[in-house]
Amino acid sequence: MSKPGMQTKKRLLVLLGAYTFLTFLLIIRVGWIQFVQGSELQRLAYEQQSRSRIISPRRGTIYDRNGIALAVSASVDTISAFPKELQDSGADLEAVAEKLAELLDMSKEEVLAKISKNSPYEYIKRKVEPEVGAKVRAWLQEAKIVGITVDEDTKRYYPKRNLASHVLGCVGTDNQGLEGIEKAMEQYLKGLPGRILSEVDAKGRQIPFNRERHIDPQDGYNVVLTIDETIQYLAEKAIEKAIVDNKVLKGAVAIVMDPNNGEVLAMASKPDFDPNSPFRPLHIDDATWNSMSMEERENAIYSTWRNKALADTYEPGSTFKAITASAGLEEGVITPESRVNDFTVTVGGHRINCWKPNAHGEESFAQGLQMSCNPVFVRVAQDLGIDRFYKYMRAFGFYDKTGIELPEADIIIHKRPTEIDMAVASFGQRFKVTPLHMVTAYCAIANGGTLIRPHLVKEITDNEGNVIKKFEPEIVRQVISKKTSDTMRKLLQDVVTLGTGSRAYVPGYRVAGKTGTSETETSDIDGRYVASFMAFAPADNPRIVVLVALDHPDVYPHTGGIIAAPVAGKLVEDILSYLQEERVYTEKDRKKLAEDVYVPDVRGKTLKEAESILREAGFEYRIEGDATNKDITVKEQTPKPETAIPRKSTIVLYTYKPDENDMVVVPDLLNKTVDEAVAILKGLGLNIKVNGEGRAYRQNYQQGSRIPRGGLVEVFFMDPDEADLE
Repeated sequence: MSKPGMQTKKRLLVLLGAYTFLTFLLIIRVGWIQFVQGSELQRLAYEQQSRSRIISPRRGTIYDRNGIALAVSASVDTISAFPKELQDSGADLEAVAEKLAELLDMSKEEVLAKISKNSPYEYIKRKVEPEVGAKVRAWLQEAKIVGITVDEDTKRYYPKRNLASHVLGCVGTDNQGLEGIEKAMEQYLKGLPGRILSEVDAKGRQIPFNRERHIDPQDGYNVVLTIDETIQYLAEKAIEKAIVDNKVLKGAVAIVMDPNNGEVLAMASKPDFDPNSPFRPLHIDDATWNSMSMEERENAIYSTWRNKALADTYEPGSTFKAITASAGLEEGVITPESRVNDFTVTVGGHRINCWKPNAHGEESFAQGLQMSCNPVFVRVAQDLGIDRFYKYMRAFGFYDKTGIELPEADIIIHKRPTEIDMAVASFGQRFKVTPLHMVTAYCAIANGGTLIRPHLVKEITDNEGNVIKKFEPEIVRQVISKKTSDTMRKLLQDVVTLGTGSRAYVPGYRVAGKTGTSETETSDIDGRYVASFMAFAPADNPRIVVLVALDHPDVYPHTGGIIAAPVAGKLVEDILSYLQEERVYTEKDRKKLAEDVYVPDVRGKTLKEAESILREAGFEYRIEGDATNKDITVKEQTPKPETAIPRKSTIVLYTYKPDENDMVVVPDLLNKTVDEAVAILKGLGLNIKVNGEGRAYRQNYQQGSRIPRGGLVEVFFMDPDEADLE
């Protein structure tokens, strides 16, 4: 056998080298795949060979402070499709689409379009009720349909509908928080999703006899708010009525806070929305909504979501005078007994007058606060000087956001203030803060001088009731001394008892407060006023601080002392009654209460008995029907029993069952004196409840309203000079 030649050896050497080189490259490639790309390829292989579907976690419940559920998650189902698997199974897509459309209340065309797609996964319908999901499951099993799944899901419900909607906010389709506490507390509420895992072949089809694996979701934590559901309801109803009574064009705000710990007990903003249907504003009727463009609808939705208590700023007006007064008292530039006057003051060429120019003359500072005289507070600010005045504005928190859990608007305040800036700021003009800023500042006045950060969340809990996180009151700083706080509480109580805030007076509850009216310059509306009233009670030991602000009332007068003070006073009374605060009546209170008497129930009694009872209670009466037979039974009466009406009012007694046509048309009483209004209503067989003195400026039943004979008409009177009262 001959030995290979040199040429052959060379060829073998080249082949060996090439083989060795290729083997080396292969080893490198295998190493690269194994060690560098291994994890990624393993992940891709897992994704190719398996299919997962998300199980939504149950979002945590949002409770009020008393454990009442305001936002809950309920179990629902989501119907999904794997179009490729369904198509490869040989199913009749037309028939499947028709049946699903019937069960899910959808159009056949919509379902068919989804299951005919060349895509791995499609939602057919989300958040369907469990009973509907059960019907779909039963049909899938009976018809042996593959590629359609029914998975557990959750849906957010708000059982109180629009109550506290701006505080709660809303969620999106994927249960993610979009607004309010739902968004702010997302990290606690959302939970962790679970998964349903199954094996599939290269075409994405589920492998026969494969067993699905469930990874359970982790439910979210619960959020307990500082909000009291009852107080929130009272606040919302109060401003809803105020909006109607005063034709308020731009909405209203009411905030109730505990001054001792900064807990927000109620935060009401109107207009509002129903979080169950957040993309459909409540205040827009169907015809208007259908005629709106998409852009107009979006603007309407987001404006409805806007929380006026935090997102809108306004000029606080004369409610700010309490801040100026507190600074003056703390720095010793004024005392309650200091002599002041309401004479016009000129600053930087601008004349500043009292709302009732030169009418009050010389008075004590306490009286100047009661009468809300602008020049008095300009002079206090001048005595303080720019540096000290704005130091207190900063100390009361007006240069910073309050730090509450929800987003807040930026305040608009003087950066380099001048003398005229300070002068108008002393009575709350030409700078803007949020309503929450004013409530927070008044809490410091009411609680002994401590500025406390407001908060809406008390604690985070799990489903076992264990506290995961607690939110304690946070003290920001000491703003004024307890002595100054005590003095201000007394002075502001006198504003309600003796001054411009008299319409917020509540017998037995010692309300302290301050009126405010500001004119806002806007491009869309000229002469836009904000009428407001700040109150706290009981004045000697405050439990609540209340703000009511009405944005652009379309009535006259439109001042805080006339239209906002009564709303705030009634709200304070309702809240303190709910909190079971004991009333302490003064002699003035007892006299006031004696004017109103509850109507006794005389139905079913004889005329003789009814007449005796009514005379003893101090009422007059009139008989409709047979008045000669004193033994005849009283079938009906107006006003109804237990109605509080003035003594000497007339009760109408019917000896027959009156029909609904026995109604009286309410006349126009505006500008009438008390005597004139009494005479007109008495002549029509109606009773009157008189509020105030002077001439009528409002009545609870509008002209042309029809009410039962003997019904009570409440009429509000004032001195014409009070039209501009702060």
